[in-house]
Amino acid sequence: MSKKWIAVLITLGIFFIIVIAVVGSLVSSYNKLVALNENINNSWAQVQNVMQRRADLIPNLVNTVKGYAKHEKAIFDHVADATAKLAGATTPKDKFAANDELDNALSRLLMVVQNYPNLKADSSFNRLMDELAGTENRIAVERRRYNEAVMAYNVAVKSFPTNIVAHFLGYKPKEVYFKATENAQKVPKVKF
Repeated sequence: MSKKWIAVLITLGIFFIIVIAVVGSLVSSYNKLVALNENINNSWAQVQNVMQRRADLIPNLVNTVKGYAKHEKAIFDHVADATAKLAGATTPKDKFAANDELDNALSRLLMVVQNYPNLKADSSFNRLMDELAGTENRIAVERRRYNEAVMAYNVAVKSFPTNIVAHFLGYKPKEVYFKATENAQKVPKVKF
């Protein structure tokens, strides 16, 4: 075999190695994007799961409190309306807004509870409050996980060389993050 053929074979070999490396990188980037996108979907499903748990729990809490504070009907109606809006929300943006409204309604409900010391001594009320506190903690954890999943995805979509694959396949950064409401910025007032 002549030196010319050896040089051609080496050149073809190098070319195929480069092609295989590029294709491998593209496939790896695509698989990474798919996995990160699915992680966002999974995280969002888990957020919805714990929000649904809270929506299921709140009517029990409201009914318990209603027995003690019958004249606070407007607050209970607001909580019920907010719960219904959360259950009926379909998009993440609608769910965020409904969740914020429910947070506000629950804050008012907890203020009512402060006015009824006998209610705080009721075992069923205490059990429901513990469940609600646990649910709120779960929601906070799942929101954080969702935000982390969105961040990891956005970093991948914006980073080289994955951004090339993302752009070519139509993967765009997600703009939906959970954020604190304006009420969360205020210092809570505790009265004894």
